[in-house]
Amino acid sequence: MITPRFSCSQTAESVIISVYCPSVRASDVEINVDGNLFSLHINPYFLRLNFTNSLIEDDASSAQYDPSTGYLNVTLTKEIKGQEFKDLDLLAKLLAPRPTAHEPMIEVISSEDTAEDPDQLVTETQNLSLHEHEILEAANNDWQLPQEVPPPEQPTLRVNAQYGFLDLYSGYFTNVAYTENEVNELGPEAETLTLLERRQRRIKHEDEKWDEEYYVADFADDEYIRELILWNHPYLSDSGTTFTEKENLTMLNLPRKEYIPTGPQTHSLYLTLATVLFSYAYDARTTQHDPTPESVWTICSLTPSFSALDPPPYHYYSESNINLELSSDEISATFVPSYRRSLAFPLYRSFAFAEKCREDVAHFLLRGRRTVFRCLMEMKDILDHHDVYYVYSKVWLDDLCVWTQAYASDETLTRLGNAVKDASMTKGSVGWELEQLEVAVQNQASEEREVDSDDD
Repeated sequence: MITPRFSCSQTAESVIISVYCPSVRASDVEINVDGNLFSLHINPYFLRLNFTNSLIEDDASSAQYDPSTGYLNVTLTKEIKGQEFKDLDLLAKLLAPRPTAHEPMIEVISSEDTAEDPDQLVTETQNLSLHEHEILEAANNDWQLPQEVPPPEQPTLRVNAQYGFLDLYSGYFTNVAYTENEVNELGPEAETLTLLERRQRRIKHEDEKWDEEYYVADFADDEYIRELILWNHPYLSDSGTTFTEKENLTMLNLPRKEYIPTGPQTHSLYLTLATVLFSYAYDARTTQHDPTPESVWTICSLTPSFSALDPPPYHYYSESNINLELSSDEISATFVPSYRRSLAFPLYRSFAFAEKCREDVAHFLLRGRRTVFRCLMEMKDILDHHDVYYVYSKVWLDDLCVWTQAYASDETLTRLGNAVKDASMTKGSVGWELEQLEVAVQNQASEEREVDSDDD
């Protein structure tokens, strides 16, 4: 756990605790008040303060989080109005464990000298692991977690990387090492790596995760995958789009923002939208539109702009292309990372299945903004309910939903949909020897059939 930076102040009636905990979900805050003991937990931060006097939680108490500054301001009422709380500026004193009175529980009647070597006890104590030392210290402090005053923020010349929708975000992965984020491929360095470095890491990670034996096994025994390919998404068979009450509520809770993207940024957003829809299509097909607890991992893992913070374009793009003229080469290059990830990470790894997911993307786009928006809201709902991966909803899906609804053009989505539909994806573009592996499987199957016919 991390002890956050904090400060305390007071008025005649209350104590105000200001805690710096950037890039957290305010709904996960846990606050407890027990007399003069205050504790706060919001992953990965923990703070426990011992005041000189007692506090209470009542209707006048409050907690407000400002995501723009990263500060959580907690206001608690003094049990005795007008009482002065001393030493609020002595942070180490506030962090110190609450003293406990240890009364003797056993009365020693007599004792005998043991053969235990005192030097051996010292040696054993010194050989304790860090975890064992922490347990020993916690036991001595009435099982209260040890805390230290966090160092003051030091000025630095390091420039944090920008990522997410229109590169508007930073700081969300500073403490990612303390969370169970299994899809993040960059670690805490996500905050400093350039786009080129992130792309290089992504490609390297995909190559490391590629398992040709897994691919061969799915290619040889693809009966269930062929069943999934035959499944039809309900959104593609509906005659019209009517939003449900839950979807209308989600729309009302979306952020109110205005975007003024440049031409290249708009171009990137449309291509990013296509890759996000590919991940949605893959999960929808494998779950038959009934999301599972694994759906959030699948969606985030297959989306390069989530797991590696690496959005398209992945192909040379001319800034003079203001009309979103999409060449077949650019569309193919856009889907190569999605294909690679669908063949390296999830449960079902099939090139034919990836082709079907791309076909789904084309149909979603051709049906216009309402269908695309509905798919995005489904993804947002899946991510919002996860304790860790909600962060990708914050830095991508919230804004992408707003932009799709208010700024995306049906005409452009139609042109993009046709380009995706007409694109030609070759197995060689993936970068792995798919064709050779498939030929080897087919040859082996042919030889086995010949052997069986000879036996007959």
